[in-house]
Amino acid sequence: MKNSKSIKEVFKVFQNREEYFEKLNQKHYSSKLIVNQAIVIIGFTFLYGIVMGSYNSVLQAFVTGVKVPVLFTLSILICFPAFFVIQYILGSKLAFIQMTGIILSGFVFISSIMISFAPIVVFFLITGNNYEFLKLLHVAIFIFSGFFGIKTIIEALKYSCEAKNVYPKIGLNIFKFWVVILAFVGIQLAWNLRPFLGDKLRPFELFREREGNFYLAVIQSFKQLFITTVDTPVKTNETDNDNTEN
Repeated sequence: MKNSKSIKEVFKVFQNREEYFEKLNQKHYSSKLIVNQAIVIIGFTFLYGIVMGSYNSVLQAFVTGVKVPVLFTLSILICFPAFFVIQYILGSKLAFIQMTGIILSGFVFISSIMISFAPIVVFFLITGNNYEFLKLLHVAIFIFSGFFGIKTIIEALKYSCEAKNVYPKIGLNIFKFWVVILAFVGIQLAWNLRPFLGDKLRPFELFREREGNFYLAVIQSFKQLFITTVDTPVKTNETDNDNTEN
C-alpha cells in the first residue's frame, strides 16, 4: 500500500503543481520521489516501445521496449552533469538530488503523454499500416510530449527561483540552451539505436548501419508519404480505364 501511494505522488505534477514542486525542494523527500519517477519513466517508455515495435514483429516489439527507456536514460546521463555544474557555478542552491528530481519531473510528463497516445498508434497500426506515416506519427508524438515536459521543468525551476529563492534567474536562460543540446543528443542517440519501428519488408535488425541522418530520414518519409498519397488515385483511374477498354 505504501509503494502504491508513493507512486501516486509522482502524478501530482499534472495538477497539484505547487505542492509537487514544494516537495522537490525538500531534501529529505526528493530521494524517495526520484526512485518513483524513474520507475514511472522506465515503465511507461517500455510499454510505448512495445507498441511502437509491434509493427514489425514480437521480437522487434520487445527490443524497442528496451531501446526507448535506454534512449531516455542515456540522454539524461550524458547531458545532466554539464547542466548541473553550470547551474552550480551560476549560483544555484539546489542540491544534486533536487535538480535530478526537477529534470525527471519533465520526463514523467513526457512518458505519460507518450503512453496516452498508445491507443491511437494501435488504431493506425490496425487500420493504416503505412510505414512512412507511422514513422512520422511517432516523431510527432515525441515532439509533442517533449514540449510539455520541458514546460514542466521550466515551471519547476521558476518556482525554485521565485518562491524559494534557491535558483538564479539566469539559470532559466541557460536551461533553454541545454534543452537544445539535449534534443540533439537524443536525436543522435535515437539514430544510432535504430530501428525502433522496423520495416516489415526488411528482416529483424538489432541495429542498422550508420547511413544518412535523422533529418534526411524525416524529409524522405514526407516525400514517400506524399508520393504514395498522390499515386494511389492515379493507379485506380488507370485500372478503371483498362477495364473500360476491355
